[in-house]
Amino acid sequence: MTKGSETARRDALLARRLDLVASVSALTAEALRLNQKRAGIEMDVLRLELEIGRSGANAQLVRDLHEAEQSATAIVQACTACEDRIVAAEGDIEELDRRLAAPANKN
Repeated sequence: MTKGSETARRDALLARRLDLVASVSALTAEALRLNQKRAGIEMDVLRLELEIGRSGANAQLVRDLHEAEQSATAIVQACTACEDRIVAAEGDIEELDRRLAAPANKN
C-alpha cells in the first residue's frame, strides 16, 4: 500500500469513527431523555396508585393508571432499543479502533 493510499484509508476510518462517536453521543442523549420521561411516568403511576388507595378506584383514575402503565411500558421498550443501538455503535467503534491500530500491511 502506498503512503497516500494508507493515509486515505486512515482518514476514511477516522471520519467513520467520528460519525460513530457522534451517533453514540446522540443516542446517549436520547437514552437520558427517555429515562427522564420514564421517571416522570413512574411518578404519575405512583401518584395515581396513591389516589386510588385514598379515594377508591373510580373509572377515570383506573383509566389514567392504565394509560400511564402503558406509557411506561412503551418508554421501557424505547429505552431498551436505544441502549441496544448504543451497544452496537460502540462495538463498531471498537472494530474501527482495531483496524486503526493494525499495521497497514495486514488490511
